[in-house]
Amino acid sequence: MYKFIDLFCGIGGFRIALEKRGLKCVFSSDIDPYVQDIYESNFGEKPSGDITEIPSKKIPKHDILCAGFPCQPFSISGKHGGVSDPRGRLFYEIQRIAEYHKTPVLILENVKNILAIDGGNVVKTIEKKLKESGYDLYKHVLNASYFGIPQARERVYFVGLRNDIKKQTLDYSQPDEKRKKIFLENILEKEVDKDFIVTRNDIQITKNENEIEYNLKPIRVGTVNKGGQGERIYSPKGHAVTQSAYGGGIGARTGLYNTKQGIRRLTVNECKKVMGFPVKHKVSDGVQGYQQLGNAVVPDMIGYVYDSIEGL
Repeated sequence: MYKFIDLFCGIGGFRIALEKRGLKCVFSSDIDPYVQDIYESNFGEKPSGDITEIPSKKIPKHDILCAGFPCQPFSISGKHGGVSDPRGRLFYEIQRIAEYHKTPVLILENVKNILAIDGGNVVKTIEKKLKESGYDLYKHVLNASYFGIPQARERVYFVGLRNDIKKQTLDYSQPDEKRKKIFLENILEKEVDKDFIVTRNDIQITKNENEIEYNLKPIRVGTVNKGGQGERIYSPKGHAVTQSAYGGGIGARTGLYNTKQGIRRLTVNECKKVMGFPVKHKVSDGVQGYQQLGNAVVPDMIGYVYDSIEGL
């Protein structure tokens, strides 16, 4: 049985994917106390805290290191601090642990924008440092919309393989055309609390739902206010916009959708579905829960990447 560790574990997207494939988690960590409590509620064990304070020798031996390392330094809405940002430097904790344990496989996830920061120098630094530690690094930008998830969520998936191990990644950049196509309307609840419904006099709908064709991407049909971030309205015949931990506007974190019940935000259970989490999976109450989902990895995407590593 392969063993893995779950760094910056969040609410456990990596763990869901790998445990489903029979792997065993032997260590998890996250500095967020809300996340620690929720992770314990879901998996029966509380993650360790600040990874910078945990010696490598205290971390159990493992075959796979998983990490959705903090994306704020690399996000479009952030300051693009890259590895100079204290949070961006958490990448070096991954390198430290992998180098000490000679971990065979690394599976990492981050926002697409990490590829463009500082003219690509952030990724070049990551590749250089992992090469110094004995790893060949493979990377692909994948959009969850093309892999059976009703959300436009582009992320970079890195696979690091120790170069003294005879394994190679497959080309997993192409989606499976046979995969079932799921649209937002397939996961929407028929009725939600009125608090989710937006009733304003500055709503503008520019497209008739009856004339819209189904598509595996967000389909914009209107706006609220000036149509800024969080003020755009989308059709249920398409996909959800990227779920985020923060953001502004009345549709912050989930986006706004033109449903039969009216223009509305998504419920937390709907957000679980567009992230590919089971509805029974626990998150914190209120805004914390939305933030946790916005920061999470999509379990099905991690599973797809894992399945694409030849020799495992």
